[in-house]
Amino acid sequence: MMGENAPEAHDGDRDPGPVAAGAGADLPATASRYEGRVATDAEAKALASSLRLRILRLTLDEALTNKEIAEALERNPASVLHHVRTLLEVGFLRAEPVRRGPRGAREIPYRATGKAWHLEAPQALAGSTIEAFLSEIASVPPEQRDLARLRINGSDLTEFKERLWALVNEFHERPRNPEAPHSIFIAMHPDTSTPRRNP
Repeated sequence: MMGENAPEAHDGDRDPGPVAAGAGADLPATASRYEGRVATDAEAKALASSLRLRILRLTLDEALTNKEIAEALERNPASVLHHVRTLLEVGFLRAEPVRRGPRGAREIPYRATGKAWHLEAPQALAGSTIEAFLSEIASVPPEQRDLARLRINGSDLTEFKERLWALVNEFHERPRNPEAPHSIFIAMHPDTSTPRRNP
């Protein structure tokens, strides 16, 4: 499990943003972070992009225009607009009322809806969540990263998952406070560092 002092930029999306990369999909509801239905093909495709996950996190606490999103991601506004439209089409983003920009131009701000948190799409999120996490934590000074690795007994796995996801969901449901947010990245997988011995 890893925690970092990264800027709130997915799907926490009160989603992915990522809080987890497919963990818990094979568990009963009480032991999983998933709370809703399986994602449609279009929804899963939208979540399979680390850039789109970062857009959802950027717009989690504040509505941003396409230009503001592009500037935050250091990307071309035209290419970012394609991703924004994809997220709009599947309901992961919503358009806020039109506002006037600094020079009087009409601007459309976008805000994450939180829908992605309630979808099960482990295969789509498996790679994009990790890529989004690596992109975000790269800008965090090493002394502000709180990282840990842990190996647990296979016999404790079900209990660990049940307690972990209960805690994750509890904090997810708390009212949002956009001041000094922290990001949490969680990954669980079969251990691959144990020497394989012949019987």
